[in-house]
Amino acid sequence: MPGKKYYPGKMIHLLLAGIFFLSAAVQAAESVKLGLNYPSTGRYKQQGLAQARGALMAVDEINTSGGVLGRPLELLTANSASKPDKSVENVKELAAQGVSMLFGGSSSAVAIAAGKEAARHNLIYFGTLTYANETTGSEGHRHMFRETYNAHMAAKALAAYLNDSLQGKKLFYITADYSWGWSTEKSLREFTGTQDTAAHPGVTTTYPRPRDADFRSALQQARDSGADVLMLVQFGDDMAMALKLAHSMDLKDKMTIIVPNLTLGMAKSAGAGILENVIGAAPWTWKVPYQYDFAGGKKFVEDFVGRYQTYPSSSAASAYSIVYQFKDAAERSGSLDTEKLISALENHSYVHLKDQQTWRAFDHQNVQSVYVVKTRPRNDVLVSELREDFFDILLQLPGDEAALTEAEWQAVRKAAGKPLQLE
Repeated sequence: MPGKKYYPGKMIHLLLAGIFFLSAAVQAAESVKLGLNYPSTGRYKQQGLAQARGALMAVDEINTSGGVLGRPLELLTANSASKPDKSVENVKELAAQGVSMLFGGSSSAVAIAAGKEAARHNLIYFGTLTYANETTGSEGHRHMFRETYNAHMAAKALAAYLNDSLQGKKLFYITADYSWGWSTEKSLREFTGTQDTAAHPGVTTTYPRPRDADFRSALQQARDSGADVLMLVQFGDDMAMALKLAHSMDLKDKMTIIVPNLTLGMAKSAGAGILENVIGAAPWTWKVPYQYDFAGGKKFVEDFVGRYQTYPSSSAASAYSIVYQFKDAAERSGSLDTEKLISALENHSYVHLKDQQTWRAFDHQNVQSVYVVKTRPRNDVLVSELREDFFDILLQLPGDEAALTEAEWQAVRKAAGKPLQLE
């Protein structure tokens, strides 16, 4: 306006005052509570810690930028210890504290049980690390959304890379005896053409908490079978234990080792030398945004490293993405109502940390690219920044090629005696 002057110092003062006022207003509003049900103890604790870090970082970023619907987010946590019964009790307690949604995982048995309990409280449950096909297949329901890929998708990607090299090879499976292990082995056998258990034998190992003796016996059977390829269907610290034993028994010199799902936490637990040249699948690694030039993923990695002095794993990325997807659904629907959130999520596509992802309406599976990775030589890892550059990306399989079709999903539901629509 004529005759009125604004000086730089005054402008800065007014701007800071405005930011302070906005921040104070957000802090004064009643918080929107999110419930993270994750393992802070037990064999999958490294994956749990990564989820907590990713979730907390997302909450802090969102609160700094104004919250959700003008209200700050508040993260409530509970230790599942990777036990389904404990997870169910956690959901009850978090629901009683007024959470608007729940998320977490690291065990499919946990996610399935927790998701069903969340449905009883009319709350959405987002699965983070839950790879069993059943999570969004035979056990799927309207309140369960899986952010990560499933065993079918991982196996299809691995087969796309491995099938040429597997011709004429004998495989041996060592499988964790629970829902994720069973469905992963089933999918791997289907896509690699190794359904004949006489030609391609296998054993199961106790879950949870397999013992050293369990793995030693299973690995001895693998060695005695004369197999060329070991499918080590294990996860978390269980995988690290099995792989260390395989190394001590010199099996890595005799067999190619495949670990269907690899995470940064698992790599760190096993160690660079033990893990060298192992092949696996991942929904995301910190190198993905750099190899394929995804700006959002690069920013996430750099901010995470700055905050925690470690690279984010797929576990961290999953939890971080879920918090942002909750925010996005709430703001697009203008509501925290569960039914409106479900409607906002279904068939919604977005780009965040990598290429396009879609929350598919008919099964609530997040359809996304799958990556096949191979662990790098020990010396290369040890000279890398933070000593955490474990994986080279060998292949990217688009999500629509990896995921079940609707007809295939309905066949699964029909075989399980479940309705052909989510309820």
